[in-house]
Amino acid sequence: MYHWEENLETGYVEIDDQHKEWIAKLNHILLGIEEGRGKDEIFKTMEFLIHYSIKHFSAEEKLMKKYHYSDYSRHKCIHEEFKITIRNFTRQLIMDGPNDRLFQTILIAIGDWFINHIRGDDFRMAAYVKTKNQIINTVI
Repeated sequence: MYHWEENLETGYVEIDDQHKEWIAKLNHILLGIEEGRGKDEIFKTMEFLIHYSIKHFSAEEKLMKKYHYSDYSRHKCIHEEFKITIRNFTRQLIMDGPNDRLFQTILIAIGDWFINHIRGDDFRMAAYVKTKNQIINTVI
């Protein structure tokens, strides 16, 4: 299970709320596996994560564009690579058939990537945007 902690906050409510929602859905799937819930329910929640990642990454990218984030291209590329990874996991689920072991392997990979992405790329982006925002507010 993944836990939201204050040390994961970027300082941007919309982004942090989306991060919290992502973690809650990951935990929902992991709990569903542990409780032996139906694979259809788990698969639907997985589909939610796929669509939610698009929404979430778009929000982050909008923020980066607004403040002309200097590392925007690399950060966007990381998002695109992750979307491909999720699609590949989904294909694997379809080809191999959903099973608890595969779900768990995929979710741990996704969850670990997500937490590391927040603590690395998202924190760097948030620090840049905060600095840029302070400069703008000082000038005004």
